[in-house]
Amino acid sequence: MDIFKKSKKSKKKGVKKVSSSKKNNFWGNLLSTLIIFLVLVTGYSLIVENTKKPEEISLTTLAADIMHERVSHIIVSGEKLKVSYKIEEVVEVEEEEEHIAADISEGEDVPLQEEEEPKAVVKEARKEAEESLTQTLATFGITSEDLATIDITIEKPSGLTFFLLNIAPFLIPILFIVILFWFIARQAKGAGMQAFTFGQSKARITHPDDKVGRVTLKDIAGVKEAKHEVEEFVDFLRNPKKFIEIGARIPKGMLLMGAPGTGKTLMARAIAGEARVPFFSISGSEFVEMFVGVGASRVRDLFKEAKKAAPAIIFVDEIDAVGRVRGTGVGGGNDEREQTLNQILVEMDGFEQNEKVIVIAATNRPDVLDPALLRPGRFDRRVILDLPDLKDREEILGIHARKKPLGEDVNFQIIAERTPGFSGADLSSLVNEAAILAARDERKKITQFDLIQSIEKVMLGPERRSHLLSSEEKKITAYHEAGHALVASLLPFSDPVHKISIISRGHAGGYTLKLPYEERRFQSKRSFLDDIAVSLGGFVAEDMLFDNITTGPSNDLSVASALARDMVTKYGMSDSLGPIVYEEQGGRYFDGGAGVRTGKYSQEVSAKIDAEVSRIINELLVKVRRLLSDNKKVLDAIAEELVAVETIEHAEFEKLLIAHGITPKKRKEKGE
Repeated sequence: MDIFKKSKKSKKKGVKKVSSSKKNNFWGNLLSTLIIFLVLVTGYSLIVENTKKPEEISLTTLAADIMHERVSHIIVSGEKLKVSYKIEEVVEVEEEEEHIAADISEGEDVPLQEEEEPKAVVKEARKEAEESLTQTLATFGITSEDLATIDITIEKPSGLTFFLLNIAPFLIPILFIVILFWFIARQAKGAGMQAFTFGQSKARITHPDDKVGRVTLKDIAGVKEAKHEVEEFVDFLRNPKKFIEIGARIPKGMLLMGAPGTGKTLMARAIAGEARVPFFSISGSEFVEMFVGVGASRVRDLFKEAKKAAPAIIFVDEIDAVGRVRGTGVGGGNDEREQTLNQILVEMDGFEQNEKVIVIAATNRPDVLDPALLRPGRFDRRVILDLPDLKDREEILGIHARKKPLGEDVNFQIIAERTPGFSGADLSSLVNEAAILAARDERKKITQFDLIQSIEKVMLGPERRSHLLSSEEKKITAYHEAGHALVASLLPFSDPVHKISIISRGHAGGYTLKLPYEERRFQSKRSFLDDIAVSLGGFVAEDMLFDNITTGPSNDLSVASALARDMVTKYGMSDSLGPIVYEEQGGRYFDGGAGVRTGKYSQEVSAKIDAEVSRIINELLVKVRRLLSDNKKVLDAIAEELVAVETIEHAEFEKLLIAHGITPKKRKEKGE
């Protein structure tokens, strides 16, 4: 696919924001504790203040009142004395009667009131704690005959209530301090002070009876060879006895390799789901910490837990995080990553034949793994998960659309044909985007139009219809995309054009969608040359029509140059340099762990490579210019249609070609 890029690109620098939820929780808990404490103290103070305390008198006054027979009752509680008087009660009753008599004499109606029992006035006094009440009053001249008419009650100051009342002033502040320190310790533990749990495994365990998260091989489409390989592991975990009796040794490890999104993690979960065994999953990066030895300790703990739960599966995702080639000089011999890798190697060698624990690892970069991991006895099996082909994509779409309402016009075969190179994750995102589009339009079912729109959204991003172009820019974009489409239609080994648009998507000002009619596992030299020519079509069209070059074709030129260099250095498709590979895939060599070097050729060879790449590009520029010059009327017609409608679909594009005498590319019939 060829993409026309706009000259002005806005780059926004992302600012990494550190989450402060733990910090906010700490201050929030502390504030809540302080508020609760203040409320309790305030309430206690109000209660104490509102409570009327009895009047306190001296022992001299008490002795005088006893001698005048004013005291009716004394309650002795330790050193406290509660004294009830009878003289004031009579005075209060007499005063009330006088008021009532005065009201009657004035002729007012006074309501009859029930006679209430008068309440004695209570006052307090204090005596010495060591002496009794009688001894204390005797010093003031009070005899036993004076006390004969007074009721004296002695209360013992004991019990839980007395104890709590006495220690409450000391207990409440202590409890507040304890709660405060508990909150501080809890927050500090969450902030990283887990020194005693550093060496424990961080693996997540999925139990066999977990029906919600359980995945089986029926949930995986395509990858038939990979599914056949893992069936042996499932059979061993279910019935290891038949393997052991015949002397067979099941491989201890399986390495899942494939491009991102091809379902490596899903395959590992499906193996555990089929075998119904515990599934310990962890990422390779979770073994690495700032402290040396922590990763190795976590490896030991992980294998220890798995052996206890055997038969079980240990899954290490992205194992290249700790399994890279050792001895590269990065980090030295005490590097934490190398210590972790050494421990993994030791643990896998320490397995017995009947251990019933299988290690599954996943990576999309098997070329960087240490050779010790890949030797027999460790990761014996290497299962490759390829990108799905046409039939596999159709099955994957059906799996992801199981629980989604589909319209009657949905045809997954057409969607599968228009998504070559899509991984399983891409197809899952495609179906989800289609569901979002349907929900946005208030529709209850997903239609074919939603799925087709989602293809371009997943590939390029959402449409930017608000990104308006000037009339001049719109015309340049139209001729640019028309150049791509016309060259692709004229060259025999290029993929047919399915759609042309000058509506911005993502970073692209316009795009030409080319898709093959059939799956291809191999790419020929002629296909490469035609693809380079199609990439140069937009550049040549701008140069021919406007006698000027914009920054739009920059991405096309980058793609064309990289493809021409790969032909020369990686695929041996150069007539002058011959079938020699000068660079590996990715441009790197791994010399037995001794280090990484790029480019194993001299400066003279480098100059020849540059000259050969330049020759390929220049020859194709001449070819493309001739094609567009000979078919300028078709180029103008396509560009004018794009300016008018902005988007040309496959059927309309074929009509334009037929109207100008060009035969469109057709799908080959079976057996042809």
